[in-house]
Amino acid sequence: MKIALGCDHGAFELKESLVNGLTGMAIIEDFGTFSKESCDYPDYAQAVALAVSAGEADFGIVCCTSGIGVSMVANRYQNVRAGLCHTVDEAVMTRQHNGANVLALGAKAVSPEYALEIAKAFISTPVDESERHARRRWKLERGGRLSDVSILASADPEIFATIKAQTKQEDEEINLIASENFSSRACREAAGSVLMNKYAEGYPGKRWYSGCLPVDAAEELARKRACELFGAEHANVQPHCGSAANMAVYFALIKPGDTILSLSLDQGGHLSHGSPVNFSGKLYNIVPYTVDRETERLDYDALEKLALETKPAILLTGASAYPRTLDFKRIREICDKAGAIMMVDMAHIAGLVAGGAHISPVPYADIVTSTTHKTLGGPRGGLILCKEKYAKAIDSAVFPGMQGGPLENIIAAKAVCFREWMQPEKKDYAAQVVKNCAVLCKTVQDRGYRIVSGGTDNHLFLVDVKKRGMTGKDAAAALDAAGIVVNKNTIPFDTESPFKTSGIRVGTASVTTRGMKEAEMIKIGTWIADVLDNIADETIQQRVKKESKALALKFPVP
Repeated sequence: MKIALGCDHGAFELKESLVNGLTGMAIIEDFGTFSKESCDYPDYAQAVALAVSAGEADFGIVCCTSGIGVSMVANRYQNVRAGLCHTVDEAVMTRQHNGANVLALGAKAVSPEYALEIAKAFISTPVDESERHARRRWKLERGGRLSDVSILASADPEIFATIKAQTKQEDEEINLIASENFSSRACREAAGSVLMNKYAEGYPGKRWYSGCLPVDAAEELARKRACELFGAEHANVQPHCGSAANMAVYFALIKPGDTILSLSLDQGGHLSHGSPVNFSGKLYNIVPYTVDRETERLDYDALEKLALETKPAILLTGASAYPRTLDFKRIREICDKAGAIMMVDMAHIAGLVAGGAHISPVPYADIVTSTTHKTLGGPRGGLILCKEKYAKAIDSAVFPGMQGGPLENIIAAKAVCFREWMQPEKKDYAAQVVKNCAVLCKTVQDRGYRIVSGGTDNHLFLVDVKKRGMTGKDAAAALDAAGIVVNKNTIPFDTESPFKTSGIRVGTASVTTRGMKEAEMIKIGTWIADVLDNIADETIQQRVKKESKALALKFPVP
């Protein structure tokens, strides 16, 4: 056990007594002050609080004349719960109920001898893990997540109102949008950090501006962690989004007018894979491929035949609405036969790949692009992984070819995200996303709804609602009114317009991040079917909204 201590001049003697009394019981780290000379209490309380917040000390003890000032300082740090105690009973209670990990003492309130008794009681008392106290500690720690942004309440009340509304929406609704997730608090803090202040055009060690050593370190961490996590030879972490990552690859490796063979948007592809309204469709010769009309799955034999006929410069694989596993080994074989660069956009499945719940494209592909949110659950941004032989061309295409100054705060958040995915529990998370999706899909399917391709292998599935006499737009609106958020989506060979669609897309990444499992998926699937079976019945929508809100509140957003 390690205890960090700190005090100001008014509590110097009290702190010295505690150091002597606790030595032998624990490792003591004394942050000072070391004399009665006048000093500022925040300096010493901050040092103790930071040690506890970072996990470098198990407990902290902060002292000043009253104990009030140092407790205020300590409680400004995340993961710190400082309790000002005047009695042994208060010390025991704040440990048991509040989970306090920093003890604040006032030199004028307690004697050195009694302070030692208080401190011993504090560090020896276990935290009460019962549900009611755990729930209250969660609320205490997070402040409804609004403590993260509370300065905006006075600095910009209108923006604060939008954040408050988004927070409430996330807390109370069931979010099943397949391309969304909840980032960790650590990711959000990195994204909102002072690193946003630095202009850093170029790459680590080769910047156009001076003063880039801190952001160089952060970007190099992000790059190295991405390579380690995915087993890549090279990583570029600067693209602002997935579309920018795709654009950089096209600019680096082919010329305008060259042929790209890619999955059509209405078959589950993405705008940046060649949609006529997107830059990709305007600049390149796009040859779309489709799924098999009967199975609604990729026909690799047909894809090979088309590749050999068209000889594309790039064969692009990846989707925003394809519910089945992709056979990257087979695609590599097709690319080799057709003489095409193998490019994979794994934006949707990156978290499943990182967690071992989907085969990785990295060993097979020349280039892999991704976003860093979606199943990865990091900040909104882009990522490019490639073989070393493409590294120089890719880096030059990103900067100076396409972007100026990178968003170093977002790059730092990407680094945080990649580190999170190196932890063993993330494999369980990725597996649970897939399990949850299978159960949710089957629950809806068992209520008589046709599922595109008959099921799912990953984090999403598509429901053909037109078979039940409605459009995807109407279905999504009805579910939204019931507190369940999905999006309208085209299905293969859709006869409805993209603004109405014949289907909805359903994903399980965000609900799994909240800790929901199979039992909750059965409830949610039942609610989806209840609402869609009676799409015009507002009474059912309100009943489901009440029940889904109650469920959501049991699984707090990180």
